[in-house]
Amino acid sequence: MIEDWHAFLLPYQQAVNELKVKLRGMRKQYQESAQHSPIEFVTGRVKPVDSIKEKMVRRHVSEDRLEQDMQDIAGLRIMCQFVEDIYAVVDLLRERGDIAILEERDYVTNVKPSGYRSYHIVIEYPVQLITGEKKILAEIQVRTLAMNFWATVEHSLNYKYQGDFPTKLADRLQRAAAAAFKLDQEMSEIREEIQEAQNLFSYGKSSGWERASGRDQEEQNDNHQA
Repeated sequence: MIEDWHAFLLPYQQAVNELKVKLRGMRKQYQESAQHSPIEFVTGRVKPVDSIKEKMVRRHVSEDRLEQDMQDIAGLRIMCQFVEDIYAVVDLLRERGDIAILEERDYVTNVKPSGYRSYHIVIEYPVQLITGEKKILAEIQVRTLAMNFWATVEHSLNYKYQGDFPTKLADRLQRAAAAAFKLDQEMSEIREEIQEAQNLFSYGKSSGWERASGRDQEEQNDNHQA
């Protein structure tokens, strides 16, 4: 039985903190080289203890198998502007030598019946503890801003209805998901024009404010991510 959950979760928090720094560092490298960054912003969290216990019951996960069978105790989200950026980020992650990709689930192409879209990657990441190296499982979700808006709303409603949505609400969510993806498709059609305008703005007089706002948004999402 896990008696000290704080101690149990410390390596997961370390993994999340390190990965956020590295992923945000990748974005910074793109910005410093005046290239479009496929990473818009990055958030991360460690699943709360109550949520872990609830999922253990729901998924029939025993404590002695928790580290192996629950892949999202450590979770990160990478938000992108365009659908194409999602796959660019996935390629970047595949090339990294500090993580091992164990599983990929493409819900962008293979959309869930609910309308949910995102790209999920389960990784194994080594953290260095005073007792030695420990390999941590983490889940990285890569999605557009529109996909994230829909998923955040759906997640909140799921708590209210415990997954049993009224038919009319489920239909509306599906239509909203389709509309969100249509927005993504439209933005992809004018991607070059958008990026050109953003480059002009980012390196103009307002660039300092823009970068600060991005950091604030990441901090807010770190505090509220489910």
